[in-house]
Amino acid sequence: MSLSTEEWSAILLSLRVGVVAVGVMLVPGVACGWLLARRRFPGRAIVDAAVHLPLVLPPVVVGYLLLLSIGRRGWMGGWLYDHFGVDLAFTWKAAAIASTVMGFPLLVRAVRLAIEAVDPRLEDAALTLGARPIRVFFTLTLPMAFPGVLAGMVMAFARSLGEFGATIMVAGNIEGVTRTIPLAIYSEVQTPGGDAGALRLAAIAIVVSFVALLASEFLARRFSRTAGGST
Repeated sequence: MSLSTEEWSAILLSLRVGVVAVGVMLVPGVACGWLLARRRFPGRAIVDAAVHLPLVLPPVVVGYLLLLSIGRRGWMGGWLYDHFGVDLAFTWKAAAIASTVMGFPLLVRAVRLAIEAVDPRLEDAALTLGARPIRVFFTLTLPMAFPGVLAGMVMAFARSLGEFGATIMVAGNIEGVTRTIPLAIYSEVQTPGGDAGALRLAAIAIVVSFVALLASEFLARRFSRTAGGST
């Protein structure tokens, strides 16, 4: 299967956007998942709803709100452009931001469920023995919840590969700049005789997602065996 330069560009850009998006959301996603799983505080339900809001909003609405925020006339985008000359909208960075916002709820939900599955009595025992909370988290809670964290990362990455609505609103469909796999498929479908290219890109998207899921399952099982053998 021979791929054109434009197709390779879309594939590489999608992988780049997905990796950057997961990297950006990982720390705040784990922190947010832990907060929702282990802490009770006023407004917790509001925070939970706000985190998961991108899952139920139309992606185009999310993209429009992002455009209002990071566009050159937006409150954040305008400030960055005026003070640092940084333009975010209609760049690959905007595509990464859109993927981060759309994938963040999936990561948080997976992390939350994984941490809730960890017996809090184990954490209490470690604290009773004098371990600091931060040490308990990194040496006990996070390792036991790691398969769930990994699953959340894979889901967020897969969501990034399939992101279309928010991306096209805030990043556009610029060939070689912001055209990811979904946008390239859309462009091919709109082009006479472009069905073959659309099928190639769709097949590649399926393969990449499938490989990511297999890798996640392999790493999770290997980690579980390692953790089980060390106890």
